[in-house]
Amino acid sequence: MSKASRGPTPGFLVWRLANKWRVAVDRAMAPMGLTHAQYVLVASLYGMQRTGERPSQRRLADHTGLEALYVSKLARALETSGLIERTRDPRDPRAVQLALTEDGTTVTRQAIEVVQDLLQQLLEPLGGLDDPRTHAFTAELTTLLDAPLAPPVPNDENTERHTP
Repeated sequence: MSKASRGPTPGFLVWRLANKWRVAVDRAMAPMGLTHAQYVLVASLYGMQRTGERPSQRRLADHTGLEALYVSKLARALETSGLIERTRDPRDPRAVQLALTEDGTTVTRQAIEVVQDLLQQLLEPLGGLDDPRTHAFTAELTTLLDAPLAPPVPNDENTERHTP
């Protein structure tokens, strides 16, 4: 908490909400044999496949905001579970393309339904998924996610704070 504020900082609240969401999704996905991160991967892959895309691991990493190495690790585990298939991209032999298997599609559809129910519960205090407050909240989150954020460079005169 900031010395200047009497309540929690926005950063602390974002951290708490992100952790609350991660724990809830992890618990909901456990019976399906998925973690929250694996769910993010298969649900994103499901959405991309519905538009005809067969993304590379790199493309999926960029889409989800996960590190490429982590996506590779998750993809290998999901492949071992029979939920996705990994194949070499014929246009770039260094790239690996991902696709849901038939079982993966079935599990992902079920998982998406469960997470949609959780999301409705989370957003109920704002009026639910279709409420204008939820749309405004989503727009604000999008603004924050689109803003560049990099750690300050030590001894950089542009990032040092000066007091008058």
